[in-house]
Amino acid sequence: MSGHSKWASIKHKKGKTDTARGKAFSKLIRLITVAARQGGGNPDNNPRLRDAVLKAREINMPADNIEKAIKKGTGELEGVSIEEATYEGYGPGGVAVMIDATTDNRNRTTAEIRHLFSKLGGNLGESGSVSWIFERKGLISFDKESVNEDDLTMLAIDAGADDIRTSESTIDIVTSPNDYERIKNLIDENKIPYINAELTMVPKTTIHLEGKQAQQMLNLIDGLEELDDVQEVYANFEISDELLESLEQ
Repeated sequence: MSGHSKWASIKHKKGKTDTARGKAFSKLIRLITVAARQGGGNPDNNPRLRDAVLKAREINMPADNIEKAIKKGTGELEGVSIEEATYEGYGPGGVAVMIDATTDNRNRTTAEIRHLFSKLGGNLGESGSVSWIFERKGLISFDKESVNEDDLTMLAIDAGADDIRTSESTIDIVTSPNDYERIKNLIDENKIPYINAELTMVPKTTIHLEGKQAQQMLNLIDGLEELDDVQEVYANFEISDELLESLEQ
């Protein structure tokens, strides 16, 4: 993939949003609990909770599971103490990697992530070592073949999007965090299909990978995302669609 190489686009191609439904449920339950604890249990007044609940509904999580997770976060139900943790490091080729995790045992999570970095060609770094490379943004990604590029570009410009980025097969609308919901709602109202929409960390610069390093980087991302405690992985690399397709075969 070229352009800014948001990992969500690669995940879409690889069909790797979560290989196991149970694993996806477990991760989102933790995310909902943390969001409710930090911002309250009403999704209307808590954008982060609202986003997590929408993701849960997208994978058909039962409403009872969602409600229990919210109540654990607000303290209405007892539950294991869960905290957030952010990890930073470098992958193959010097790629910057940031990891958002939710954990009930920080020592265990740190050990698991450090082991994967060492095993798969990377190094776990200190806090602040790569965070400066990423910015909090809204990101809405489209398949080029499913949209009218000119119409989408004009809509994004008129709506006040921060940037419109194109790659070989995708178009990405980048927004400020404050404008994300408004622009996403506008796209929904116009019934324009997208492949991914989320508040995320977007890299300011990217590193282009080829061959063995590209495969190693994909393996590292896959390994990290398989960990139960890992919620999101961000990385500032890009590979071509042609190379990605060949690696999938």
